[in-house]
Amino acid sequence: MKKKLMTLFLMTAVMTGTLAGCGDSENKVDVQNPSVETDNVATSEVALDPSNPVSITVWHYYNGAQQVAFDDLVADYNATVGAQEGIYVEAIGMGSIGDLSKALMESADGALGAKDMPDIFSTYADTAFDIQQKDMLAEIGQYFTDEELSAYVPGFIEEGYLNSDGKLYLFPIAKATEIMMINKNDWEEFANATGASLDDLDTIEGVVKVAESYYDWTDKKTPDVTGDGKAFYGRDSMSNYFVLGARQTGEEFFDVKDGKATVGVSKEQLRRLWDNYYVPYIKGYFASFGKFRSDDVKTGDIIAYTGSSASAMYFPREVITDNETRPIDYIIRMTPYFEGSSKINVQQGAGMAITKSDSVHEYAAAEFLKWFTDSENNIKFVCASSYLPVKNEANTQEVFDKVVEKNGIEVNPKVYDCFQLVNKNLDQIEFYTAKNFANGYSARKILDVNLSELAVTDREKVLEDIKNGATYEDACAKFINDEHFDVWYDSLIKALEAKIN
Repeated sequence: MKKKLMTLFLMTAVMTGTLAGCGDSENKVDVQNPSVETDNVATSEVALDPSNPVSITVWHYYNGAQQVAFDDLVADYNATVGAQEGIYVEAIGMGSIGDLSKALMESADGALGAKDMPDIFSTYADTAFDIQQKDMLAEIGQYFTDEELSAYVPGFIEEGYLNSDGKLYLFPIAKATEIMMINKNDWEEFANATGASLDDLDTIEGVVKVAESYYDWTDKKTPDVTGDGKAFYGRDSMSNYFVLGARQTGEEFFDVKDGKATVGVSKEQLRRLWDNYYVPYIKGYFASFGKFRSDDVKTGDIIAYTGSSASAMYFPREVITDNETRPIDYIIRMTPYFEGSSKINVQQGAGMAITKSDSVHEYAAAEFLKWFTDSENNIKFVCASSYLPVKNEANTQEVFDKVVEKNGIEVNPKVYDCFQLVNKNLDQIEFYTAKNFANGYSARKILDVNLSELAVTDREKVLEDIKNGATYEDACAKFINDEHFDVWYDSLIKALEAKIN
């Protein structure tokens, strides 16, 4: 279909002897010879024919409100700007992000029965890197001027430079960072009784101290039973904890060169990460039970967690236990950092990549991405998806509120409060993008489960020892010592090196 459209389009261009522009000259592509590489196609000549539009397909993984918002925007584009310029976008949902990634890799590898690669697809950097290594991604930067790219949040754009060739392969359309959410009702009861302050939660070490205080406070509520204090805190992404924890203190967890990685974090820094997650977990100050920590807030197992800003809308409205159901309110704060470290936070969320094809389809795909990330259109999407817009101006309260009011958008209060918080702190945050490397996804999966699963297993052993008559102190001491750390350290490094070498 694409070849037929291209042939008809070129025939029309030859017969008319002219290439009528659909925009300013700096946003044009040379379609007379689409195979010719240009330094910046955005400065070349182009002609798209509204009577014979170029059709581009987009594969995505959105569902629910996200899919409705995306489909509405695509329909709007096709009926307006797309119709005027000669571009038609077809959006295809591919199931979950896992389903989408699998379909993309099968298409890229030419697997039997696989569909042709789409013109645009949603993807995380790991998958985009793997496909780019097969030389199947278009260099998106050539379709944007420097001025256009400068309109985007620098940290969000940075992720798209997948390797050291200086080319942009992944484009941001909606992003998230990490925040801290707290059960306001339980926090205030605890704070009023103990004098704890929200400012104590600015650092990770401070969170550990508050969690210890919370455990002791809840333990004393049952003086006839020792060691039954409640956990205060949990964390969703452990790979973020490791990678950001190293970066905040001036180290890179993975040293990457030419797409290959070595473990770069020091043993001392890993000990700091161990001491501020595993140790409080073993002591019962931290916990993790459900799939996400917001689930653990809902069941009353913790009252605070660090997770994606996109998780804000899922923070529960009530706590449900075997004994009661009670409503709760929320507090949103920026995620804690290590003491004395830089305020470096993650930027995450799938972007859009363009499949390498011909200049016409690549250009049309880039034009759609420009339109979709225009502040007004982008804010419409992120309000439904609980993400952050990607342009600098869209991340200002004035522009955000103006778009919401103009379009009568109903924004979830938690999503709005989260946006306000991140917006207020935007100038103080350095958004971090981990470098990509071969088997990077698998290596980060090791970080996600290695220490967290060990903590769960060892905490169960502590509780079993206490049940069998051991003191709380003796039960914990078996696990929070130098020898146990060394065994874990060696096993982690061995597992990572086996994956990345």
